[in-house]
Amino acid sequence: MKRTYLLLASALMLGFSACDTTRQTQENESQSPATSVRGGGPTPTGAVMSKNGLRVFAFNDSQQYPESQIRLNVPPAGGVVEAGPVQFDYDLSNYQLTRMTPHSNAEHMANSQEGQHIHNIVDNEPYTAHYTTEFTKELAEGDHVILSFLSRSYHESLKHKGAYDLRMVTAGKPAERMEFDMNAPHMFYSRPKGEYVGKDTEQVMLDFYLVNTNLSQTGNKVRATINGTEFILDKWMPHIMEGLPMGENTIKLELIDNNGSLIPGPYNSVTRTFTLRAE
Repeated sequence: MKRTYLLLASALMLGFSACDTTRQTQENESQSPATSVRGGGPTPTGAVMSKNGLRVFAFNDSQQYPESQIRLNVPPAGGVVEAGPVQFDYDLSNYQLTRMTPHSNAEHMANSQEGQHIHNIVDNEPYTAHYTTEFTKELAEGDHVILSFLSRSYHESLKHKGAYDLRMVTAGKPAERMEFDMNAPHMFYSRPKGEYVGKDTEQVMLDFYLVNTNLSQTGNKVRATINGTEFILDKWMPHIMEGLPMGENTIKLELIDNNGSLIPGPYNSVTRTFTLRAE
């Protein structure tokens, strides 16, 4: 009798665990804790690249949200709006804004105290972070390429299909029109951004967004030139940079083919600066 009861209880528990995948995605960590790199931090994925005192490595141990989806309702794709403050309105499913992403990575990288959010990028300019599904944002007169994607609290993008929205919107009546091939390979810059202070300077995340392409050892890659030192990235994953000096740092990202040639596209080469400051 006791054996029968135990078997029944086990079956019930398995049934419960198969239910409510949305809740599981939001509340349970599917990855094991990160292994220490420099007194704690993400686990290196593959080789750690070291040059001129810099260390760069990919990581993939963040909590995954495979069922999370985002869609921009307003402004509509291909729509025309008045130049100036423009209303943005999103639909989200299986993703909770303002929630702190529950992973040890949040302890080792710059982490938004406002939690998970949306990265909104217009014309590959620095993103704005949004913690609600509705907000207004200034759009100058002209055609605009708008990329939106879901972000963990420590600004790492979700990269699966459905986690981003890409569209063109026209503000006002521009004299010149922009041509943008929605089906071509594109790279958008995300992180690093702004200023990093204190312990946040020890491990700085590099993250970018790819559309209509991926990276591999035998295919397209990203050439990251950090303070003049070149690294070739063949994985579409976030990367950690260590050994950066205090003060202003410069990073250039280029989406290249297997021969090292820049892939045509308006945003496939971008240079940004960010600052590190001791606490």
